Amino acid sequence: MTITAAADGSALGNPGPAGWAWYIDDNNWAAGGWKHATNNQGELKAVLELFRATAHVDDDLLVLCDSQYVINSVTKWMRGWKAKGWRKADGKPVLNLDLLQEIDEALVGRKYRFEWVKGHANHPLNEAADSRARAVSEAYQRNGTIPTGPGFVAGGAAPTKAAAPTKAAPTKAAAPAKAAAPRASADLGLFDLEVERPHTVQVALSAEELGRLKRRATGRGVSPEELLRDLI
Repeated sequence: MTITAAADGSALGNPGPAGWAWYIDDNNWAAGGWKHATNNQGELKAVLELFRATAHVDDDLLVLCDSQYVINSVTKWMRGWKAKGWRKADGKPVLNLDLLQEIDEALVGRKYRFEWVKGHANHPLNEAADSRARAVSEAYQRNGTIPTGPGFVAGGAAPTKAAAPTKAAPTKAAAPAKAAAPRASADLGLFDLEVERPHTVQVALSAEELGRLKRRATGRGVSPEELLRDLI
């Protein structure tokens, strides 16, 4: 079997609050980040953590990346850098050395290949990884809770090919019921006025807009209503 996963990074301001994420399906994904890092560091860290999370399985690994820098670093340049003492052709030290050396170690004995995918082009796995990485960078920016994900869950949903994420999405769609629960005054948003009678706001969306809203909500593990509240 081949595990197909997307790996992506995000850095607000680049460098700035940064996140990384890898994504197989809604049951198998992970994310993390830093208060200050670059987009390339996020992309490399996502690949590293994907290899670490799947180190105990014998399956081939197909890594989908929208970063040519990451793909070329791992598949083309790394061997030459190592031969030159981790220096580039011009003699200058290789950037992001710690991450690259850790990736080099994680690749030992693994069966893998990389495939480039265009970013922000509605590729389901790439979009899912991108939205999770960005959610982490935004959480660091506002000092919020970091969405780390379940990781590679042993005994969970079997990792499958790229079509798999659409099967898991309905389990996240059941989340709107949480929005009705009362919250403390300090947590109130625009839609949560301190009155006993609830207020309803209706928003007219096109089919395309509604589809984008649902995909982004699923990518962050929240309901569309919760995502809208976070945007206000």
